[in-house]
Amino acid sequence: MDTWRQLKPLEWCKYVNKEVKVTAHEKQQHHGWVFTVDPVSASIVLVTFQEKGGTPMVRVVTGHAVQEVEVLQEGNEETAGRLRVIFTPPGAHAFGPEEVRHRKERLRLWLEKNRIPVEEKGEMLCVANVLTVSAPYGAEDCSSSNEIILARVQSLVESNPDSTPDQPANS
Repeated sequence: MDTWRQLKPLEWCKYVNKEVKVTAHEKQQHHGWVFTVDPVSASIVLVTFQEKGGTPMVRVVTGHAVQEVEVLQEGNEETAGRLRVIFTPPGAHAFGPEEVRHRKERLRLWLEKNRIPVEEKGEMLCVANVLTVSAPYGAEDCSSSNEIILARVQSLVESNPDSTPDQPANS
């Protein structure tokens, strides 16, 4: 399926969270649930769930080898959740969109209260045009090439009394 590599990322998204059969080079067949498709190489990340709660198997089928992709079954929210859990690092939190918005607003107000120039640029907070804070707006989400400013803003973020304990919204 030379056309597989010709597809656009939005077309590949139609395969995510679906069970598929991938026919690859030399008629090798791979079955599994599509977690994602790499937009550069067109490689497919397949997950196969084991019976009775065993460890899921992850396989990458390189894009150049894909000849055909056949959808076997549509996924649902439960399947999408099972796939997400596999790739979520231990201790990571999944905040809902409303909680992320509240965290952003609380951090913006805290920085302003401490006379730090901050402005919203889309989903990011920009501090003094030298530092950005991305979702979910914790100290580890700060980014800057100036290490001194980075350390001071991270310290300020950590000392925010309005921040709520890190509790995932979807556990």
